[in-house]
Amino acid sequence: MSGMSGATTLILCVLGLYSLFLSWSLLQERINTKPYGFDGNAPIFFEAPLIVNSIQALFASLVGIAYSLIAYGLNPFLVFKTPKGGINTLYVRNFVIIAITSSLSSPLGYESLKHVDYVAYLLAKSCKLLPVMLVHFILYRTRFPFYKYVVAGLVTGGVVLFTLGKGSGKTRTSNNDGNVVLGMAQLLGSMLLDGFTNSTQDQMFRAKSDSRKLTGASLMCILNAFVCLLTVSYILLFKFEQEAVYTMAFVKTYPRIVIDLVSFALLGAIGQVFVFIILEKFGSLVLVTSTVTRKMISMILSVVLFGHHLTQPQWIGVAMVFGGIGYEAYTKMGPKPKTKSE
Repeated sequence: MSGMSGATTLILCVLGLYSLFLSWSLLQERINTKPYGFDGNAPIFFEAPLIVNSIQALFASLVGIAYSLIAYGLNPFLVFKTPKGGINTLYVRNFVIIAITSSLSSPLGYESLKHVDYVAYLLAKSCKLLPVMLVHFILYRTRFPFYKYVVAGLVTGGVVLFTLGKGSGKTRTSNNDGNVVLGMAQLLGSMLLDGFTNSTQDQMFRAKSDSRKLTGASLMCILNAFVCLLTVSYILLFKFEQEAVYTMAFVKTYPRIVIDLVSFALLGAIGQVFVFIILEKFGSLVLVTSTVTRKMISMILSVVLFGHHLTQPQWIGVAMVFGGIGYEAYTKMGPKPKTKSE
């Protein structure tokens, strides 16, 4: 994209981000919350979240390698090598830590879909500001400007209002059992793990190192490689029957799951590339605006295509969440507030 104008590059990246992640989001809901068949009157769902996570991570790592080679002409794993030929133990340690938290976060989020509907899941995942702020404050003693707390209050209130305004629970073609308290607890755990992952990534980009500078392509490739390795190892050691054997049997009965899983993983992997291109070339404001509007469209498509019905309080909650995140994006148009660290 180096030969294109900035406006053309931005338009192509935003269109790519929208098309890939909108399709990815719909497939995510399809795989995790919709039946692939019926056993009498009982719906049959695909219930192997670790398999979903490992396939997604594998595809993202492979695409990350291609991204690094094409964009930077570098092997992404060279960040582990110091100029003296040693190993950068700081990077190794941090990558292992965030790979563990990332590996735990995604299956926990998928598990919550058994208790809350996908729209609530999508809203909660839009509130990553909260856990990131909390982890930054506790671990890194970072203080935030006042507007950040306003945004945090809006998104928190919006999610609470959305949850309290929820109507009926489980339906015949849904695996949502209506246990909102358990589902929201699992979502909170997933968000805190995401917050730790994102906060640690921020520190890794800022840290001074003897190795090559960490790039978004390197981070994408290595993190997903570590996540895939950890998840597959866990499946083989502890969940072989429940995940691997179960998936093979499920594929024989419902082969469509293969197309859904591969499409889901490929769309998510390529979509991550557009995220990093926008971030590197146009900054966080454009990225925030693009991702927030994408999530809003995803939510609306979920409501329309999968038959969700929102009550008036839930729509108010939706407005509060996206209003808060939109206010943050608007605030960033002005002079950037200074972030103080103790």
